[in-house]
Amino acid sequence: MAKISNQQVIARLESRFASEISNIEEPYGLLTFETERSTILELLSFLKNDEELSFNYLTDLTAVHYPERNLALGVVYHLHSFKNNVRVRIKTFLPVSDPTIPTVTDLWNGANWMERETFDFFGIQFIGHPDLRRILNVDDMTVFPMRKEYPLEDPNRVDKKDYFFGR
Repeated sequence: MAKISNQQVIARLESRFASEISNIEEPYGLLTFETERSTILELLSFLKNDEELSFNYLTDLTAVHYPERNLALGVVYHLHSFKNNVRVRIKTFLPVSDPTIPTVTDLWNGANWMERETFDFFGIQFIGHPDLRRILNVDDMTVFPMRKEYPLEDPNRVDKKDYFFGR
């Protein structure tokens, strides 16, 4: 099993998507980069179908919420190439006012439930998804629990005071 380096993956991506990828990093050796919502589907399709790269396995699809940012919601894709034994992480950031992104269920069937979970917890709408509805929370829930929109604790609680814990 041949392993390609992160630099080879970057070179291959930059030859096709030079201006569409940004913030290239390698935390703990995991190649990580960002792209825009408009190019995410084309980029993921290229990563999967390119003969040299062959990122044929969607390991995970999730989201993050950074309320202090302008583009506060991020969709994160983790891909694995069995052929090359290498992984990549792709991030795309969206505004809370328009949390829509194309579905990748046409590329990976396993994305179906991952996208439903991401919708359920973060409210991200996957355009073209075959059955986008809540999967873990109750259907009549009106909020998205993983968004950081509410304080974590009631400031009036008295059982959480430091003096109860010897501090």
